[in-house]
Amino acid sequence: MRSNNSLDLVPTRRQKRVLAFLHRRWKLLTLLLLVTVVPLIVAAAYGDSVASHYVYRALDQVPPRRVALVLGTAKYAPSGNVNRFYIRRIQAVLDLYETGVVTRILASGGYDEPAHMMKDLVALGVPEKHIECDSGGMRTFDSVIRAKEIFQLDGFVAVTQEFHCLRAVYLAREAELDVVGYCAEDVGGATGLRIRVREFAARAQAVLDTLVLGVQSRHFGEPREIG
Repeated sequence: MRSNNSLDLVPTRRQKRVLAFLHRRWKLLTLLLLVTVVPLIVAAAYGDSVASHYVYRALDQVPPRRVALVLGTAKYAPSGNVNRFYIRRIQAVLDLYETGVVTRILASGGYDEPAHMMKDLVALGVPEKHIECDSGGMRTFDSVIRAKEIFQLDGFVAVTQEFHCLRAVYLAREAELDVVGYCAEDVGGATGLRIRVREFAARAQAVLDTLVLGVQSRHFGEPREIG
């Protein structure tokens, strides 16, 4: 006589059908996995290999540039708390400014992200005249290309978390910009893991956009200089 525990291990009729399908189609499923996942891995690895030589984690190693491009993220998380990614990007660009690695800051993002960054940086002691806002940076690609086309920069320090910094620097280098990256402190836990998984696909997409699809920025305007 079987125990109740052993009965729990007996597959249901539905589970048996699923197992039978997987057994019959394992070659097809494996091929689909290879066709979809492997190119993403290769593309992301290529982008990282291009950018990794120009991304710095230590403040005293960052080559000086006139401008830091801090990439936007929402100030507040869905929980209502201040977004830790945001706080740490603000601190990273403030460190660059206060140590003289950069003398100007370009806050780029969508909607009200740049305005929030400017307000908080001014509250921390950065003169408002040393900060420029760009609300046309709806995507990382737009932020980078607008820095070149609108703000007439041929180089800058990209500031964001490392996983994002690699993508930003890759995009900038592909646009023939003399860009380096400075990594803000990362965020751990489930939130950080979820963002990094999503970013892996975004880095692969960046390579496809530049090398295969030839994607262009959708947001342009009149050129202006950073004071």
